[in-house]
Order: sequence, then structure tokens, then C-alpha cells
Amino acid sequence: MTSEYLPLAILFLFAVILAFIVVALGHLFGPKRNTQRKAAPYESGMQPIGPGTRRISVRFYLVAVLFILFDIEVVFFLPWAVVLSGFAKIGWGPFALVEMAVFIAILLVGYFYAWKKGALEWE
Repeated sequence: MTSEYLPLAILFLFAVILAFIVVALGHLFGPKRNTQRKAAPYESGMQPIGPGTRRISVRFYLVAVLFILFDIEVVFFLPWAVVLSGFAKIGWGPFALVEMAVFIAILLVGYFYAWKKGALEWE
């Protein structure tokens, strides 16, 4: 049974080793000349207004993470819609429909919880 996973383990090991080699080569041969100009903020060739690093509210990150979370979950709708016709042919159409209804209900519970907690409010 473990021989079935051997090619996958070799591929994973190869990917990890290759990643370390590429990062190490970048550190070894990459330029290391830090200057004042490189540390300056860049805004489309214009002189920046204010400091280049400012504090950003945690709310921004919270909204961004919630967007990514719900966006990734919505991506599951397309494969389900494609496979639904195949399920209907073998008689599992109602089961697939109920499963997606449960998935959508869980998404809505999470969405309404975030909404109720004020995570989607922008001040």
C-alpha cells in the first residue's frame, strides 16, 4: 500500500528540495546593495505623500480574510453544478441537492454571524 504513495512522496520531496535550492541561489547570487532610494516608497513615479509605511486597521485584514474565505467557498459551486447532471443520471440528484443546500446553509450561518458581529462594517 505504501508503494502507491511513493511517487507522490518523491514528487513532494523533489519540490521541497528545489524550493530550498532556488531560495539559496537567490540569497547567494542576488544583489545586496540596500540604498536610501530603494527603501523609499514608490507610488507610480510620483513623490509620495506622507510616510511609506502606515498603520492599517485590523478591520481591513478582517474584511479581506472574510472575502477570501467566502470567495473560495463559492468556487465549489461550479464543480458541483457540472457533476450534478451525472448524479441525476444515477439517481443521486436529490442527495447532491440536499448536500449543496447544507453547504449553503453553513455558509449563510457564517455570513450572518460575521454580519451580526460587525465584521463587515466599515468605519
